Amino acid sequence: MRAVFGLVLLVGMGLAGFAVYMVNGYVAQTQVALDQERQKAAAAVPTVEVYAVNRAIAYGETITKEDVVVIAYAEPHLPEGVFMTEEDLFPEGEEELRSVRRPMEALEPILAVKVTEPGDVAGITSLLSPGMRAFTITVDVQSGVSGFLRPGDRVDVYWSGDLRTAGKNESQNVTQLIKGSVELIAVDQTADGNRNGAAIARTVTVQVSPEDVAALAQAQATGDLSLSLVGAGDATVLGGISIDQRTLLGVPEEVVEVVEEVVVEVEAKKCFVMERDAEGKRVPTDIEIPCTN
Repeated sequence: MRAVFGLVLLVGMGLAGFAVYMVNGYVAQTQVALDQERQKAAAAVPTVEVYAVNRAIAYGETITKEDVVVIAYAEPHLPEGVFMTEEDLFPEGEEELRSVRRPMEALEPILAVKVTEPGDVAGITSLLSPGMRAFTITVDVQSGVSGFLRPGDRVDVYWSGDLRTAGKNESQNVTQLIKGSVELIAVDQTADGNRNGAAIARTVTVQVSPEDVAALAQAQATGDLSLSLVGAGDATVLGGISIDQRTLLGVPEEVVEVVEEVVVEVEAKKCFVMERDAEGKRVPTDIEIPCTN
């Protein structure tokens, strides 16, 4: 009996030790998992609810309440112009809806710059910034960058023509940068920036200041305008770019010899009647007579 009791005691102690081992392991795993969750919670980015479209929407479409959905967006990276409430997005309800000025993909946040004011129709006037004006430039396959221009692109505008020199009856052919990094708001009669492929445009409409409108109008009336496409994200400020034919070909400037004209005044020759004095010398009188050789 004593042997059996001792055996049972040993088995019980072994089971108890194994149970304690298992409990300690479970507690350790639970603590590790809890620490990991705490670290994830500490590193989590706070979010806010904003309105987004629930489908791909093209230029010119109106946005209804059926086209939007509320999504969570990272607050530190929140773009400017988002809509957080239904009252902001639909201030007039279903009576006056906003139109899409720039195409949006599904679950893309709705930004104020991508939609019109309630009741407005997407068009050129809705794309103009305050104080800016629309100006149309005539282009062809060469001056229009082979048809690769789209609304929303930025271009440099160059003028080519004959420049007359003041005070001289001569001119030289010059190409000069008129305006840099100008935004295109329409190509031909469309302002849809989602157009695909190359199409030869006949006109492009740019967004410029009233002063630039006058400069571009004068440039277009006195010469030819050419466009140069600016790369996406390029913020380089250009200025003072001008080249003429002589500079292009590396021909040195002609040295013109200037001959100074010197005017010398010659006093007219006068002749008088000569008489002899008491000593017999010839002296002139006050009587002037024509000179003879």
